[in-house]
Amino acid sequence: MISSTSPHRIIDRKIRPLVEMALADTRVVLIVGPRQAGKTTLARQFVGVDRPYITLDDAGALSAARADPVGFVRGIERAVIDEVQRAPELMLAIKESVDRNDAPGRFLLTGSANLATVPAIADSLAGRMATISLLPFAQSEIQSTPGRLLDRLFAGEEPAVDGDVVFGNDLIELVLRGGYPEALRRTSPARRAAWLEDYVALILDRDVRDIANIDQLDRLPRLLEVLAEHAGQLVNHSSFGAALSLSSVTAQKYVAILERLFLIRTLAPWSSNRLSRLVKTPKLHFLDSGLLSTLREDEAEALERDRTRFGPLLESFVVSELLKLASWSERRVSFSHYRTKDQDEVDVVIEDRRGRIVGIEVKASATARPHDFRGLRQLQEAVGDRFVRGLVLHDHDRVTPFGEKLQAAPLSILWSM
Repeated sequence: MISSTSPHRIIDRKIRPLVEMALADTRVVLIVGPRQAGKTTLARQFVGVDRPYITLDDAGALSAARADPVGFVRGIERAVIDEVQRAPELMLAIKESVDRNDAPGRFLLTGSANLATVPAIADSLAGRMATISLLPFAQSEIQSTPGRLLDRLFAGEEPAVDGDVVFGNDLIELVLRGGYPEALRRTSPARRAAWLEDYVALILDRDVRDIANIDQLDRLPRLLEVLAEHAGQLVNHSSFGAALSLSSVTAQKYVAILERLFLIRTLAPWSSNRLSRLVKTPKLHFLDSGLLSTLREDEAEALERDRTRFGPLLESFVVSELLKLASWSERRVSFSHYRTKDQDEVDVVIEDRRGRIVGIEVKASATARPHDFRGLRQLQEAVGDRFVRGLVLHDHDRVTPFGEKLQAAPLSILWSM
């Protein structure tokens, strides 16, 4: 059964305790994530008499912040400042302010662009700022389940089915919805698609201008459509550029901008000195499966007939869900992908700071076969005792063992564990 999102239902965000803890011991806390992911709703929960709310979506506030950032910040004891990427000049003024008064929790910022990737900003607030990611709703947030899969797997627990399992046509419907709160409030696919199309247009028209100077802004919508058709594939900037008569260098720059705006995510290739035939190219994913399906004009009926078409959409969905689980996990992990020149692969390699590894392969089919574990077995052999678990997540309702530390499991364990 798929849980629905009511327009009046308040969904608890699992990163809220992290924000509370950071405000208790860190001068500046930055919540970053896509526009319309719920950052403002979360940040407003920390507004009070001693912590006013300021949004740089307000023309007056934005003009003042850009014209005199030091004066704008002067006199502010504590504040929530929303959409701070619109005036990056503020960051240096905030640094000066928190260096004079180093009390914790002085500034809670939100940003719809990943300002932490800008060297000047990252360096200026090093040691003074905690950055916390907020992505669109995870299924564990929508369905009020624990969302502890990563912690439990790294703790050595076996995958287990708990509660209702979503599979078949219900799984397709769930993936097509994605996780943007406003999109989920729209009950019909046509209305969701209309909102997502407007959402993309807004970001490409306004937010891109806030973070980059682009000569050919009109190419970005078409580039995003090209990327959507390459979701789940290796990044090829030459191919992306050729489709729009752009150079490989320009295409690479534009792809990086779309990643900073949290529309797409690239997974770096996993590497090991023990294996010499590994592909060293990143892999492309979208951070919201609903947005991806809109760009690809995918509909449930067509995907039910063509599971091959569903595969890349499902893979981006799984990657996004894993990133969300990691955002509130107590365990710091990194994500990559494994692929050899012989086309053996593991879609997601999750590695903790101790070098221990969980491998995830995604299949849109209901049947898992021994061949589906080929890449996972290679990874297991390469890392030895550091291999914690290898899972093939597929469209099924039960866990099936395929060897030591290897199982096929329902997609639903992403939110049921």
